[in-house]
Amino acid sequence: MGRASRRMIRALGSDLDVAEISGKWGRMFDFRAYRRFNYPEFDICADPFTDEAGAVLQFDLILANQVWEHLDRPYRATRNVHAMLRPGGHFWLAVPFFIPFHAAPMDCSRWSARGLKNLLIECGFDEDQIQAAQWGNRSAARRNMEEDWPPKYDPGRDSLDNDPEMPICAWALARKS
Repeated sequence: MGRASRRMIRALGSDLDVAEISGKWGRMFDFRAYRRFNYPEFDICADPFTDEAGAVLQFDLILANQVWEHLDRPYRATRNVHAMLRPGGHFWLAVPFFIPFHAAPMDCSRWSARGLKNLLIECGFDEDQIQAAQWGNRSAARRNMEEDWPPKYDPGRDSLDNDPEMPICAWALARKS
């Protein structure tokens, strides 16, 4: 997921105003502007984020890494993200699929690549403007269930081969028309 997603995001360029909902994954990129909104302090399910005057904040790219599974209202949150994107702006999100329950503060949803694409379409993104993928394999899934979670990657033991029938995580990049 990491390599493929970094390529997707770097292909967008660096002259972007970017927001990240939870996490700090976006700090690895050299964007024009970068702002973090930590969930649940900033609840993307409630409303789009606004400035002091009540105007909806606008961004070229919004990132959400491993947070959508924790939202009570992911469809409303995705519509709020759509409202916060400038025309031509992008939304990148990554979510787990086959990993243990992890309530931080709650654990609500799982999506495959197709499921993410469907979520994005239902929330206003055009189907032909969405790239979605997933990765995983049985060995990684087994380690997710049998060891302390999250397990540490061991290059001598862990295969990075993808088995489309056993996704561990999914991600998507959607462009607002």
